[in-house]
Amino acid sequence: MPKIVYPVCCGIDVHKSFVVACIASTDSALVTTYKSKRFSTFTGDLRRLAEWLGQNNCRDVCMESTGKYWIPVWNILEPTYKLVLAHPKYVKAIKGKKTDKRDAKWIADIFKHDLINGSFIPPADIRQLRDLVRYRLKLTSYTTGEKNRAQNCFTVSNIKLDDVFSDVFGKSATAITKRLLENNESFDVTPYISKKCKTPVSEIQAAMDGVMCETQAEKLRIIRSHMENLELCKLNLESEILSLAEKFLPQINLVLTVPGIKDFAAAAIIGEIGVDMSVFQTSRHLCSWAGLTPQNDQSAGKKKTTRVSRAGVYLKPLLVQCALCAIRSKANPEIANRYNAIKKRRGHKKAIIAIARMLLTAIYNILKKNESYNAELYRRSDKPPIQREVSVEQAIFILQRQGYLVTASC
Repeated sequence: MPKIVYPVCCGIDVHKSFVVACIASTDSALVTTYKSKRFSTFTGDLRRLAEWLGQNNCRDVCMESTGKYWIPVWNILEPTYKLVLAHPKYVKAIKGKKTDKRDAKWIADIFKHDLINGSFIPPADIRQLRDLVRYRLKLTSYTTGEKNRAQNCFTVSNIKLDDVFSDVFGKSATAITKRLLENNESFDVTPYISKKCKTPVSEIQAAMDGVMCETQAEKLRIIRSHMENLELCKLNLESEILSLAEKFLPQINLVLTVPGIKDFAAAAIIGEIGVDMSVFQTSRHLCSWAGLTPQNDQSAGKKKTTRVSRAGVYLKPLLVQCALCAIRSKANPEIANRYNAIKKRRGHKKAIIAIARMLLTAIYNILKKNESYNAELYRRSDKPPIQREVSVEQAIFILQRQGYLVTASC
């Protein structure tokens, strides 16, 4: 029988409108008694839940992560109790025997034996920063969607701005679009083209040989107005993010020394992983939490898949973008060399995931040791081991075994 780690503990099954709490009390004879009670998710009732736990001398609480509904319960209980948040797949009860009370009792039973690995929940200030950074990502995706809809307006009107401009929302293209919406007639595009534009004026004029109906023109006006509002909201949000991130400025400056990480990317990474690396046992645990390691799916000695896990839905894409930027940096050839070496064997996708993991490992050690990024450490590790050094005669023998005809040079 597994050892009982928490003689008195509580399991909470969380729902939108109510929670069901079950206190499991185990005596010296290893006999467990249970007390269950249902509370609403109103703040007053959650405070009564906290009082009920205190009356029963229960200080260890485990709850199931259900959408955003666990957050109000966490906020009320966090100051007083030791909380563990469990992923639903780790506390799932047997089908056919599920009720709310049984779910809470099952969570309490497996928690008292310390069989649940809690999810990483950063401090309140990091959670606030994380929330704003994720919302900024949403605003960016909304803007991208509006840009695609604007491009559709040009496409259905047979206006080929995307064929003559690399950026349909650049300086020249924006000036031409503004002129088009003011008066939907043919016009000379020459005054609206920037001097830096390399595309011939004749090609741009030919690309504008289309007809935009009033319906599409009005749709495009609404899209551009929405984009301007989104940009204003994004600027206001970025100001709030900077004010929240000011207390983490030393750590953000350290993260900015890592290749490929610029501007708000550092604040976003801090918002996801926090600044205290002691919550992760090693850098490997952090990479696994971020979804940058292969899954463990092995049976009968055979690995079924080597795909990375689905974790890190916000952090992983961000690190991949930073990795794509880092491999193009000429100032840090150690990253490009590692990428090229892996790409030859495993392909681009696996190589870029490996670089993203490399960056996250560097960030872990930077925050833990409070040191800046040191490329020299990677250059030392890139040196081949001593056992791979061969003499000239051995090298000639290896080439001959591979089928090469080796001749002595003059």
